[in-house]
Order: sequence, then C-alpha cells, then structure tokens
Amino acid sequence: MKKRGKKNFIHPKILYSCLSIMCVLLVILSFKFSDRFSAVKTIVGDFISPMQKGINIVGRSISDKLDLLSSKEALLSENKKMQEKLDSLSYANKILTSENKELENLQELYKLDKKYPDYPKVAATVISRDGNNWFNVFYIDKGKDDGVDVDMNVIAGNGLVGIVSEAGRHYAKVRAIIDDKSNVSAMFESTGETCIVKGNMESIYQGYINIEMISNTAKVKDGDEVVTSHVSDKFLPGLSVGYVKDITTDSSNLMKTAHLTPVVNFDQMNTVLVITQLKDSSELGEITK
Repeated sequence: MKKRGKKNFIHPKILYSCLSIMCVLLVILSFKFSDRFSAVKTIVGDFISPMQKGINIVGRSISDKLDLLSSKEALLSENKKMQEKLDSLSYANKILTSENKELENLQELYKLDKKYPDYPKVAATVISRDGNNWFNVFYIDKGKDDGVDVDMNVIAGNGLVGIVSEAGRHYAKVRAIIDDKSNVSAMFESTGETCIVKGNMESIYQGYINIEMISNTAKVKDGDEVVTSHVSDKFLPGLSVGYVKDITTDSSNLMKTAHLTPVVNFDQMNTVLVITQLKDSSELGEITK
C-alpha cells in the first residue's frame, strides 16, 4: 500500500513576504508609470468602489447606532436625575401642603376661640374614629391629665361638634351631634324658641340632620341660625349648631319639624377645641324655676 504523499504548501511567512514585496512594487510602478497603469486603476477602481461604498454604509450605520446608544444612555441618565428631582419636589410639595393645612386648622381654631372668648378651652387632635366615613364618634389625644372630662362640649369649624362621652388620662371619646344617639336641646337665635336637634346618620349623607319639637306658633324661616339653649342639661348656651331649612308642619298641626345643616364639616376633621367648663346644673335649676 502506497503512502499518501505530503501536500506541498507555502509557509505563511514566505507568502506574507512575497505579497508585501508585490504591493510595494505595485505602488512604485503605479507612481512611475501612472499613465500606463491608468486602465488597470480604472478596472481596480470599478471593482473596489462598490465594496468601499458598502463598507462606508455599514460603517456609518454602526456609527449611527453607537451614537444612538450613547444618546439613549445619556437620556436615561438625565431622565433618572429628573425623576429624582421630581420625587424630591413632590415630597416637598406634600410637606408644604400638609403644613398649609395645619396652619389653616390652627387659624380656624383661633377664630373659633375668639368667637367664644368666655369659655376656657384646650386644643386636641383627632386620632381615630369609629367605623365609617363620618366623625360621628371619634377619639382625641387629650384626656383627664389635660383637664378634659366627660360631658365637656367640643367645638370646631364654626360651632358645636358634640360632647365628651368617655375620658381616660391621655385620651377622650367624643360623640358628635350627627350620631343617632345624640339629642341637643337648642333654640332659634332670632326668636329664642326651643327645639331638639336630633342626630341622623342616614340623612347626614344628604347634608342635614333633624330638628324636632318646634312649636307650631314658632316664627322661624329657612336660614335661621340654631344655637344651644339655656335649658340644656349638658350643652353650654349659645354655641352655634347649624341653620334651619325645609320647615314643615306635622299632620296633627301641633308641632313643626325641619332639617338642620350643621356648621361643622363632619367628614373632615383634624383638630378640635374642648371647652373645659361643664354646664352648671344649678344654673339650669334656676332657669327652670
């Protein structure tokens, strides 16, 4: 069996050297005999130009994509910085809004304090409420250690909120006048005629609670102010409760009923004033006599 002969090949170094020498010779000849090689140049140019054009197109495409990538990264970086600034401004705006709201609450309490200058008061913050969207029963952060006790009147906004129904050392529970269990002895400020303001958790969704026990002869009209009366056993006299509307006479033609729009917004409440003076029962006895 014959051995397979070795293949003849040229060593890469020799091939590289030969090609290099050939290139140099071609360069020299192209400069020295430029006229004679013009045809060759044309042929080579016709062959190389499309390739060069394609290479240029590919190069520009790659360059454009690199520029685009670089621009995208720069935009992403800039967007991240802008988002951080936006988050910072948004947080600062929330703080400012909260501080403005707190300032408005304090200004409101200050005006209310001036409205009833004869009553001693302590400011309190609402810390929780019972069960629904309305502040019919809620808790405040002041208690017996702050001079707050059961049956003390609570005011906010433009008038009466309710009464303290429970007091601990550092907290108190308030029952608002809109609660179903609330009954306030009141009177019409313009005439002095008495009535009963009764809480109603259904009608408050329409913006009113009820007024009952209005004398059939009472000369009242829509828009008259209702305040706490002197004959109330727990509520101090003269506190604004709300304004009357929708006055009607019952079927027996003996009494009138009406609706009352409270002067306090009971679906938004942050701070209140507790009047730290209890109703003097002896005063009520004198009035009754």
